[in-house]
Amino acid sequence: MRDYSYRHKEDDVKIDMTPMLDIVFIMLIFFIVTASFLKESGIHISVPENATKVTTEKVSIVIEISDNDDIWFAKRRIDVRAVGPNLKRRMSQLEDSSVVIRTHPNASTGIMMQVVDNVRQADVLNFVVIPMKE
Repeated sequence: MRDYSYRHKEDDVKIDMTPMLDIVFIMLIFFIVTASFLKESGIHISVPENATKVTTEKVSIVIEISDNDDIWFAKRRIDVRAVGPNLKRRMSQLEDSSVVIRTHPNASTGIMMQVVDNVRQADVLNFVVIPMKE
């Protein structure tokens, strides 16, 4: 009689590769996610120090509104109706300028809005309204 148990044992031995492949793929994803990517820098250009610089400084024209609704333009008190003409004259003297309207916290909103309207009527679009520090 032949021993069939030996042959039967030989056929049953198989290695299951699925868990190993799962671990390999999980490790691959982990290393891809945690990898630090190098940021390539461009060419460094050194500019000589004696190179001519062409810069134009922006000049801000300041209009101040005090706590008792006085309007100050170029260190002198003006009427609200004179803001537009004074601003047009000053803007024609300066090339690239902006307007800063500084208001006191106790100044009335109506005067501030009249000044803003006069600034807009003077064709100035580059202006900002900021509060004064007490």
